[in-house]
Parts: sequence; structure tokens; C-alpha cells
Amino acid sequence: MTSTAADYVWFEERFPELAEAYCFTLVHRLPPSEVLRRLRGREESPRTGAEQVVEAAFGLSDSDDTRQLIAMTTIGDWTLLVEPNGYLGVTEEKALPASAGTRWVSHFVNINGVDSFLWAEDTTNRLAFEPGFPDSRRGTTPDELLPAMHDIGFPFWEGTSDTAEDLSAPAAFALAEHLTGVRITPELLRGTTFACGSAEIR
Repeated sequence: MTSTAADYVWFEERFPELAEAYCFTLVHRLPPSEVLRRLRGREESPRTGAEQVVEAAFGLSDSDDTRQLIAMTTIGDWTLLVEPNGYLGVTEEKALPASAGTRWVSHFVNINGVDSFLWAEDTTNRLAFEPGFPDSRRGTTPDELLPAMHDIGFPFWEGTSDTAEDLSAPAAFALAEHLTGVRITPELLRGTTFACGSAEIR
């Protein structure tokens, strides 16, 4: 059964600092070291739990605003990348080449409410859109996931009202799970020791 936006409302409630601005990426059958290599990154000290990862990310940006911290862990056949206040995973100039031979699923929100979702396969953009505005989509298969997107609870124009709660960010987590089979949990974010690296933003 497909998860829905309601299954991820805990994220903002339990991890408010990370939820303000983040990028989550899942990459199939590539270890963290290879993903970091493809992003032309370098290793950083590991961190345990989302709180330490957020602290390290802002510490890095304070000392070098040209680099972005990337926290990584392996979940089955997938590598999860977490970027506090980052966006490398949805930056097509970096993500599409890095997706060679694999599936790349990423979603992003910044502190101003700007958001983005990217599904790439082997350097090809299959689907890209703003979760807050799912009626406008691009990519080689922009409509393939429409039934799932409706079931998940994205705020399509004809099905929402001005007073509806904005669940676009939780919906992006649910769509990423639909594409990867990987469920992000509070326990994962709280207890994992993440391998960390950093890469140039530009």
C-alpha cells in the first residue's frame, strides 16, 4: 500500500530545524563513497542523528559558504543523502550526470517555501515539479505517476481549497517512498550514524 502525505507529517513536528530547509535524495545501488565521488565531494567527519548533522551543516556554511554538507547512510540497496539547507540533490546540472546507470529520487524545500522534486534515471529527467504546484510538471514521463500523486495527497488545483492544509512536503516524502520502497522514519533520522562529506555548491 502506498504511503500518503499523512504518513510523513511527523517530520516537521519532530525535526523542526531540519524541516525548515533540506534536501533528501535516494540513489539506487551506489555506495555513499561513489555518490560523493560523482558529486566531486570530499569526506567529512561522521555525525550521529539529525541534530548533529544540522549543526555540522551550519558550521560548515559559516566557515566555507561555497560547500554543502551531505550526510549519507545505506538503506538496503539505496543510499540516502540528507542535506540540511542544501539543494545539490535537485540541481539537475549535478544530479543528472550523477544518476548515470541508476535511479535518483530527490526532494527539496528551503526556508522561503520554495520546493522541488526530481526523479532521474540514467542521466534523464523523468519527472521534475514543485510539490506545492503539482499541476505543472516536466520530464520525459511527466504523467506516469499521476495516479500515485493523487492518492498520496498532492495539492492539485482542482482538488484543493484555500483553507486546505499544505501537505506538499510530506507528500514529496511519500512519493519518494513510492519510487524507491524506502520509508524514512523518525528512528532512522534520530539514531543513524551518518557518513558525511561535502561538495561545492556551484
